[in-house]
Amino acid sequence: MKKMPVLFVGHGSPMNAIEDNRFTCGWETHADRIPKPKAILAISAHWTTQGTKVTDSPRPRQIYDMYGFPRALYEVVYQPAGAPEIAHWVRGLVPQTEIDNRWGIDHGAWSVLNRLYPGADIPTIQLSLDQTLSRQEHHDIGRLLKPLRDQGVLILGSGNIVHHLGRVNWSLDGGYDWADEFDQYIKSSILSRDHEQVIDYHQAGDCARHAFVTTEHFDPLLYVLGASDDADPIFVFNEACTLGSISMTSYLFG
Repeated sequence: MKKMPVLFVGHGSPMNAIEDNRFTCGWETHADRIPKPKAILAISAHWTTQGTKVTDSPRPRQIYDMYGFPRALYEVVYQPAGAPEIAHWVRGLVPQTEIDNRWGIDHGAWSVLNRLYPGADIPTIQLSLDQTLSRQEHHDIGRLLKPLRDQGVLILGSGNIVHHLGRVNWSLDGGYDWADEFDQYIKSSILSRDHEQVIDYHQAGDCARHAFVTTEHFDPLLYVLGASDDADPIFVFNEACTLGSISMTSYLFG
């Protein structure tokens, strides 16, 4: 089986699940570059836990974990089958992982997958973000997950490299200078394959202080980097900040 790529998507607003724009167009275009996965392991910014958890339900529930949006968004149905055997394999690769089906497929995952694979015909599981881990430990888990790629599993990280909701400017199409600067620092580090500079993102300087308040939208990128190989070609797409303080920049490795 051909080795699967790994993908990080800047997911932005959940409205991207139902709106057509330059970002959703980028998602759909790059989905065509990816062989159809056997299964998807999604690592979403929106499932944070104490300890690492994974879902193994044969039919994970769709979670509408967002508030104040139009009714049409809550009427989106995206309910793929689960992949219990992949979840149990994850437990073998990452021994500290526990099964937890109190969660399901949250909007950080389904708002993107709804555009990548609208048929909801690929079994999907989620892995949580353990809030007790360091950035290095998140990256290390990504490395442990790398063998999944050889078995047709798409590892999908969904978050935002810059995500500061307190600084959102609804009238600004682009990004603040500090948002663009941090986004470019991460891009340069990734393209030079210097993961240490991404893990220790404070090296970016003052712009790093503004990029986010908490790291849950940044951390999925670390899993994707960990699961990538030096030989993987890197495709950068949707390269932009929007609303001042949200980066939509996305990366496909392989």
